Amino acid sequence: MTASPTPTTAEELRGAGLRVTAARVALLETVRDGDHLGAEAIASGVRDRVGHISLQAVYEALHALTAAGLVRRIEPAGHPARFEGRVGDNHHHIVCRSCGAVVDVDCVVGEAPCLAAADDRGFAIEEAEVVYWGVCPGCSTGRSS
Repeated sequence: MTASPTPTTAEELRGAGLRVTAARVALLETVRDGDHLGAEAIASGVRDRVGHISLQAVYEALHALTAAGLVRRIEPAGHPARFEGRVGDNHHHIVCRSCGAVVDVDCVVGEAPCLAAADDRGFAIEEAEVVYWGVCPGCSTGRSS
C-alpha cells in the first residue's frame, strides 16, 4: 500500500472551496511556518514571498482561511489575535504574562472536548478552549538575575 501524497497548499485551498491566489498560498504557508503570528507579522512574511499586499487583504484572507478551517485564530485576553496552522486537534495554549509568547500544549485529557462541563445546559459541546498563563523560561531567567 502506498501512502497518499500530501496535498499542495493550492490543493488544500481548492478543497476548502477557496479561490487559489499567490497571496493566499503565501499567507497559509507563512502561518504554518510561523509560531502564533499576529496579522502584521503575517503580512510581512507574505510580502517577503510575493511582494506587496495590504494589511486589509491579509485580514480578509485570514478570515476566509479561518472560516474554512485551514487556520485557527486565538485571542489571549489582553493580546492581539494570533493565527496558527495547527487546526482540528483541540490543543490549548500557554501565554507568557511578561513577553506575550504563545506556545502549544496538548489536550489535558487527550480527546475533544478535553473538559466536561458540570452542567452543559443542553449544549452539544464540541470544543474547550483553555489558556494557561505563566512566565516563559526566558522571562523567568530574566526575573531571577
